[in-house]
Amino acid sequence: MKTTVWMKKRLGVEKRVIALVVCSLSFACLAAGSIVKIEGSEGAWRLTFNGRPYFVHGAGGGGSKALLKEIGGNSFRTWGAGGAQADLDEAAKHGHTVMLGFWLGHHNHGFNYLDKAALARTEREVLSTVAKIKDHPALLCYALGNEMELGEPHPAEMWTFINELAAKVKSADPNHPVGTVVADMWKAKAEAIAKYAPELQFIGLNSYGGATTVGRRWRELGGKMPYFLTEYGPRGAGECGKAANGMPLEWTSTHKAEWYREVYEKSILAERGWCLGGYVFTWGHKNEITPTWFGTMLPDGTKLETVATLAKLWGRGVANRCPAIGELKVSNDAPAEGETVAAKAAARDPEGDALKWRWTLVDEAAHYGEAGLGLAMPQGWDDAIVAGQGTPAVKVKIPGGGKYRLYAYCFDGKGNAAYANWPIVGKGPKPNRSAPPVPMPFAVYRDGASGPWYASGYMGNHTAMRLDEKYAENPHSGKTCLKVEYRAKDNWAGVFWQSPANDWGERPGGANLSKAGMLVFWARGEKGGEKVSFFMGGIKDRAFSDTANRKLEDVKLRKEWTRYRIALDGEDLSRIKTGFGFNFGGHGRPFAFYLDDIEYTAD
Repeated sequence: MKTTVWMKKRLGVEKRVIALVVCSLSFACLAAGSIVKIEGSEGAWRLTFNGRPYFVHGAGGGGSKALLKEIGGNSFRTWGAGGAQADLDEAAKHGHTVMLGFWLGHHNHGFNYLDKAALARTEREVLSTVAKIKDHPALLCYALGNEMELGEPHPAEMWTFINELAAKVKSADPNHPVGTVVADMWKAKAEAIAKYAPELQFIGLNSYGGATTVGRRWRELGGKMPYFLTEYGPRGAGECGKAANGMPLEWTSTHKAEWYREVYEKSILAERGWCLGGYVFTWGHKNEITPTWFGTMLPDGTKLETVATLAKLWGRGVANRCPAIGELKVSNDAPAEGETVAAKAAARDPEGDALKWRWTLVDEAAHYGEAGLGLAMPQGWDDAIVAGQGTPAVKVKIPGGGKYRLYAYCFDGKGNAAYANWPIVGKGPKPNRSAPPVPMPFAVYRDGASGPWYASGYMGNHTAMRLDEKYAENPHSGKTCLKVEYRAKDNWAGVFWQSPANDWGERPGGANLSKAGMLVFWARGEKGGEKVSFFMGGIKDRAFSDTANRKLEDVKLRKEWTRYRIALDGEDLSRIKTGFGFNFGGHGRPFAFYLDDIEYTAD
C-alpha cells in the first residue's frame, strides 16, 4: 500500500511529538536528581548511585577536576556549602559527584553549642541550601561539619544538635545519605556518636598518621555505621621524626606516594563492606607546615608521584611517570655563621627522561598548626645557592640565624616532578632583608587570589558575625564574593586580614606594597544603607608593626555593587601586615553586606 503525502506528514508530526515526549521525560529525570542509598548490613554495606554500585574514588582540594576524572576519580568533597550550586555544576561537567559539606561552628572559633539562637540560624541555613540543591544530579551525600568536635566543651549538646539536624535533612531529602566528618577516631568519640547521634547514616574519618588503622579502630570501638575516609595524606609535623637540629623531617614526594598507596590498600580496599571509598587530601597544592607537605601537585599544577599512584589504584594508567627521588643529604644542618653547606640528592626517571634540577632555600614556617586555607608562600633565598644550581649537588651559604628549609626539585620536562628537602638552623644574627616590592595590581581578596593575608583578626562581638568567603550568589566578578553577616542588634565587630594569620605584630610577614597608590574594593549592602568603616594597616607599637594606616570611615553602602578607593600617596608601604579590614557598630537589627575584588593598584 502506498503512503500518501498526507500520511507522511502525519507520521513526521507523530515522530516529532514522540521525540519531544522522550526529551521531556529525560529532562524530568534530570530534574528529579540522583538517588543515593547505603544498602546492606554491618560489615556488608555498599553505596548505590541511581541503582548502581558506586565506590568513591575521591579528592578534596582545588586541583584540576579534569585531571581528577582523567586518572579515574569520580567524586570530590567540600568543607562548606557557600558555593554549593557552582560546585555541583562543576562536578556535573566532569561526571563527578559531590560530598557536600556544611561548615558547623567550632568552639575554637567562638561558636557555642549552648546558644540556641546560633543553632537555629545554622539549621535554617543548612535546610535552606538542601531545599535548593537536593535535586541536583551530581549530589552524592551531605556531611554535617568537619572536625567540630575538637576542643568542644559541650560534646553532648553538640552531638545532639548534629543528630537532630541530620534527621531534619533526611526528612527534607530522603534521597541522599547524611553523615558527619571527624578527626580520626578514639574511644570517647565513638561512644559519644553511638549514644547521641543515631540518625547519622555514615561517618567521615579524617586521618593522617593513623590512617592505615583508623577503619579497623572504628570497627573495634563498636562503630555501627559505614565510613568514608574523608581526608588522608602524609603524616603531620609531629609524626615524621626530627632532624638533629630539632626541626620536623618531611618525606620526599616519592615516599609520600607510597604512603598514599598503603593507606588506600589498608583502610579503603581492605575495609570494603565498612568503607564506602575515600577522598585524598590535598588534591592540588596547599602551603601548610611547608610549601609541599600536603600537596599532590606543585603550585603551577606540575604533578607529583601521588597522582600516578592514585591513577593505578583507581584502575587507570598515566602516559608518563614522575621521577623517583631519594632523601636529600646535607653536610651540616646547624651551620655556624657564614659557613657553606654541601648538599646533594639523587633521582631516576622511569622512562629515562632527562632531569632538570632546581634548588631553593626558603624560610621555615613560624608555626606548624592547622592553617585553614593555607599559609602565604615563604620568602626564598635563591642567592644562597652559591654553586651547583641545575645539578644534583650544590653548595649553600646560609643567610644568617634562623630556621630554613633547603629544597631539591627535579623535573622531567613532561609535566612531572619530584622533590626532597631538609631543614637547616642557621646560627648568628637574623638576616635583615626587606622583601622586594610586589607587582601591581596585588589582590587581598578575589577569585584565585594568593596574597599573604588571611581574615583571622576578629574583634568585638565576633561570635555574632559570620564570613562566607565563597558566597556564590551575585558576585561582582568571577564565581564568588565575600558575604558578611552580623546577627546582633547592638555592640560592634570587625576583622583584620593578617599576615601571618592570627598575628598582631609579633612575627614577620606582610608584603612590600611600595608600588601601590590605591587600595580599591567593591562593596554592596543587602538592603542598602548599612554603615561600615574600612581600613588597611593598623598594627602599631609591635616588633613587626604595619608601616602605614589609612581609613575610609562610616561608608553608607548602596544596594548595588559600588567601587570604593583608599588613597595611599605619601605612605611608607614597605611592610603591610594588615592588608585590609573593616569594622561596624550595631544597626538595631541583624544585617549583611558583601565585598569583592579587594586589591592594591598602582593608581
